[in-house]
Amino acid sequence: MSKQVSFKNRDRFIQIGIAIATLRKLRGFSQEKLAEKAGISRSLVSAIEAPGIANCFSMEVFFDIADALDVDPADLIRASVFPDAIIGKKDR
Repeated sequence: MSKQVSFKNRDRFIQIGIAIATLRKLRGFSQEKLAEKAGISRSLVSAIEAPGIANCFSMEVFFDIADALDVDPADLIRASVFPDAIIGKKDR
């Protein structure tokens, strides 16, 4: 996690962290249980889920977390990001 997240990707990392935290809670896992199932440290899970803070982590960690949560990685990304087409729509 030593690499800094670029400004362009900051919100993406934050949204993925929120999606991970939400699904973890829905699965009834503590951060410690998710860390154990994913083969990572609890402090890394905490850093990824930290609200409003973008922490860089590897694709390998992302895949391990998705597997531990029993979710397709693509679904985890889709759950965390609103497409620009949705965000750009205005009320009529």
